[in-house]
Amino acid sequence: MGFRFVATPSGSIHRLQATTRSLRPVFWTIVGTAGLCATIFLSPPILAEEDLPRAEKHNAPSTLISFQEVQKHNKQDDCWVVIRDQVYDLTNFINMHPGGKQIIIRNAGKDATKIFEPIHPRGVIEAMLKPEQKLGRVDPSTMPAVETLLTDDEIRVLKAKKEKPPLSAMINLADIEDVARKVMTGQAWHYYRSDAEDGYSYRNNFVALRHYFFKPRILREVGTTDMTTTILGIKSSLPIFVSPAAMAGLGHPEGEKNITRGAGKEGIIQNASGLARDCSKLLLKSEYSSHRFRQMHPVLLKRSQKPGQMANHSSFKWVQLNSRSVSLADIPNQLYVANDRQASEAKLKKVEELGFNAVMLTVDAPTLGRREYDMREKTVTEEGDDAQSGGVSTSIDGYFDGNIGWKDVEWLQRSTKLPIIIKGIQSVEDCKLAVQYPGVKGILLSNHGGRQADYAPASIDVLYELRTTYPEVFDKVEIYVDGGFRRGTDVLKALCLGATAVGFGRSFLYANAAYGEAGVGKTIKLLRGEIANAMQQIGLRSLAECKPDMVKYMERSIDPPKSSDYSQV
Repeated sequence: MGFRFVATPSGSIHRLQATTRSLRPVFWTIVGTAGLCATIFLSPPILAEEDLPRAEKHNAPSTLISFQEVQKHNKQDDCWVVIRDQVYDLTNFINMHPGGKQIIIRNAGKDATKIFEPIHPRGVIEAMLKPEQKLGRVDPSTMPAVETLLTDDEIRVLKAKKEKPPLSAMINLADIEDVARKVMTGQAWHYYRSDAEDGYSYRNNFVALRHYFFKPRILREVGTTDMTTTILGIKSSLPIFVSPAAMAGLGHPEGEKNITRGAGKEGIIQNASGLARDCSKLLLKSEYSSHRFRQMHPVLLKRSQKPGQMANHSSFKWVQLNSRSVSLADIPNQLYVANDRQASEAKLKKVEELGFNAVMLTVDAPTLGRREYDMREKTVTEEGDDAQSGGVSTSIDGYFDGNIGWKDVEWLQRSTKLPIIIKGIQSVEDCKLAVQYPGVKGILLSNHGGRQADYAPASIDVLYELRTTYPEVFDKVEIYVDGGFRRGTDVLKALCLGATAVGFGRSFLYANAAYGEAGVGKTIKLLRGEIANAMQQIGLRSLAECKPDMVKYMERSIDPPKSSDYSQV
């Protein structure tokens, strides 16, 4: 396809005229779409297209429908859309759409692929629509020539990507975050960076860590350091993991695939986001068994095979990446609880069948937080009291169950044999309640990256309170933390106070957006170097030597110099 620039009087919009027909109009304004989340939601099972039963694919409509016919169905009571060259009748789905009906109505009779793909998991259509709502393929010969509009923001992104520094110039996570901010669209950046209301929870996540200082020990023979650990019995090369974070596709076309590959190569654990753009089975089956991937990494292993022996890619569970094997059994699966418990149990059964090793239950989001930084990015102008401020976050608002309670932990214990990690506990009192449930094997102290309740405590402060008032909890369950951690020293502070491992969420989204899979690997390598150096500086030869008496709390914090990367948070 060829393009040519056409100047506009205002200069604010730049046109690219396609010289051939295209099935995918681009640069739609995205104000609110649904179905993306940083989790396995308890909803009907999500399938990748290649996972659909053969009979269903065989019986899929083969009718060609002209785009002119699609355009006629452009109202709320008669609504067709084109998504990935397929025509769908959404008339009876509009009122059930978790992201609201207006976004569908505005795109009725149109090709909605561009606004749909970055933030919806593959297979979500098959999960949420009935077979008869898939009408057939759009006739490509009837698609109009596409006039693509580049906004000033998109021109800025193209320029930033061309001018970005090489990955080798990155010396810490803040460097990578700065590049990500420049190369991402405004909408994507606002979603990734968004926090609750006035942002005190978000900023305090960083500030709180400044109150904890080391008590270094000297002459400890730290010529070598051992940074390996286990998380729920799974060996990890570092005491860090990828916290669940969806919408990686907003930052890079390969989305979560990059994060999965990067984490696997470096030997750390990723908490799978099952309703992210690329669901877990797609990540560990379709992508890793692609011809291109087999050329790059020709050692795919089944459990019975030896390293170097090619696997039958249709049935393997292990993926050999450098010196470490990654399997679905190495990956906890995060979930939110939705209203349909019967469908939820079916989802849990599928998670077990796929071989995941744990279920991470998110409890700090009974409803969507007011993420105003994201809300201001786009505004949907509607009349009446139903006017909706947009932003990507609005697309997940319909998934939360505000009535989730401790009864649901009991239900989850009955519904799965997998160990349970509760994510989002923010008080010592709730930790005491959580350990009363035999199925709970881990607690992730988290305030959702400061995106839910403003003025929620930083996880490092909850960890410190837990250590000083309820230390016996560390003998009952594993404790993890996330939120605001950006340095190897941050990680060691948490480990000294009793944490098993530390989660990083936004950092991997930024790395993926800035440099793709290589950025993810670089982020882990930087943390590896920082953790090793910090261990040597304070006298630690292994993580087993991390003790509470090596950290002290200071009422005052030392403000970093103005040149410091996080001096403004």
